[in-house]
Amino acid sequence: MKTVSKIALAGIALAFTAGASFAATTAENWENSCASCHGVDGKAQTKQGKKLKVRDYTDPKVQAAMKDDAMLTAILDGVKENGKERMKGYKGELSEQECKDLVAFIRQLKP
Repeated sequence: MKTVSKIALAGIALAFTAGASFAATTAENWENSCASCHGVDGKAQTKQGKKLKVRDYTDPKVQAAMKDDAMLTAILDGVKENGKERMKGYKGELSEQECKDLVAFIRQLKP
């Protein structure tokens, strides 16, 4: 019986560890792939963000206008405007799950 309890406890500990590394990975992906334009805080007050007129993801009106599936498509495939690339896609660099995690991360930026 003690062995079963130890295995169950180890499984729970592993689940918590996986959850903690998941959060760090999403934050790292944001910092490495998104923050140069969108800002660490999502306010887009970076040199690139201002130049490209990137939206402030902490603004509830901006958040309300964005749809999760459209954000996921933008992260995976990138964004083009008038035939010019405004944002590169991350399909080859991030998994679809990592991109979904970024959508959830963006949702957490609103106050």
